[in-house]
Amino acid sequence: MAVEGAKLDTITLSVLQAALQQVCDEMDLTFSRAAFSPVIAEANDRSDGIYSAADGSLIAQGSQGLPVFVGVMQYSTKTVIEMIADGRCLAPEPGDIYIVNDPYLGGTHLMDVRFVMPVYRDGKIFCWLSNTGHWPDIGGAVPGGFSASATAVEQEGLRLPPVKLFKRGVLDPEIYAIICSNIRVADQRIGDIRAQAAALLIGQDRLNEILDRYGDETVVEAIAELRRRAAEQMRASIAVIPDGVYRSQAFVDSDGVVNEPLTINLAVEKKGDSLTFDFAGSSKPCAGPMNSVLATTLSSVYLAMRHIFPEVPISAGAFEPLNVKRPEGTFLDAKYPRPVSGCAAEVSQRIAEAVFAAMVQALPEKVTAAPAGSSGNFALGGNDPTRGRDYVMYQISGGGYGGNAGHDGLSNGCST
Repeated sequence: MAVEGAKLDTITLSVLQAALQQVCDEMDLTFSRAAFSPVIAEANDRSDGIYSAADGSLIAQGSQGLPVFVGVMQYSTKTVIEMIADGRCLAPEPGDIYIVNDPYLGGTHLMDVRFVMPVYRDGKIFCWLSNTGHWPDIGGAVPGGFSASATAVEQEGLRLPPVKLFKRGVLDPEIYAIICSNIRVADQRIGDIRAQAAALLIGQDRLNEILDRYGDETVVEAIAELRRRAAEQMRASIAVIPDGVYRSQAFVDSDGVVNEPLTINLAVEKKGDSLTFDFAGSSKPCAGPMNSVLATTLSSVYLAMRHIFPEVPISAGAFEPLNVKRPEGTFLDAKYPRPVSGCAAEVSQRIAEAVFAAMVQALPEKVTAAPAGSSGNFALGGNDPTRGRDYVMYQISGGGYGGNAGHDGLSNGCST
């Protein structure tokens, strides 16, 4: 029964916080259990979340999702909202699911495919649900999409702006045919597509149960209060850090095309209860695929701070005290047509490493030692002549992860 007009007390707020988290966790679990590809079903290279109806800002995200997606999906969701408003994308209806993987529209690399779905209440969009799944192949020059010699994004695979893949709950056969005509082992993707959509539908059902029980107004009030508290808690965590500028560097060995290292220069300025991250002086955009789009760079900063302050609940409020200066003119703010397949797998980890190296100077008791710095991606593809069929296998091998003053590190983990 809905509690209409109920005052939001501390217990109700705590229950709703856990309930929203549980919605995301169940979406994550559904996606992994139903997915065809091992990289999703076993390596859990996926994430699910709830996003604001107005601007796509993060409301809640699953605890088992890939951390680099923490911030990224709010940017891709915002892009969908903006393109709908501008008339560049068809207006939503109940049951619609948009697909998008364009790195330059709030994404990572092409293989990370996002689904975005509106949730309606009384004929109006209450929020958006979104998830990301890493598809083992998205076309391009090589199986798996990780071409070390790519010099343009077209060589890395099929690039999709926001477009409706499901219309009123029905898979659009024409859009599906376009996708299948441009990727390898296309017959296997239907299992991942159905799983990805099913996760969002589960999330919609569970969210509606919460709204029916507590009332829309109460849940809206809780979301706003949780965001306010997350911002307040992050500011309080930052406030104890001594004011000053903390500098660090991290490196990418090569871009795959030019055998020269790429440098990440970072200056973190702590002033009062906020942090400003400045990547000025980092290497210029590179010829090969080790460029990072802006959304990935921002999310890499967020995931690093999430590691440092895990007690701060994850929502857009936690990001409010974190100011990232746009690293224009560097490989951390790639523009079309720069190749970007290495951004989420490699560069994001080096960005996080740079944040750790800067923040350890201020918080030596909290910051972890450097991670392995690579997801250890492995792709294998070819043609099986005995069956007359192509095959693609993609897996993440992971790597070691540093410990901190209170905990041992991981012998095999993946930082992003």
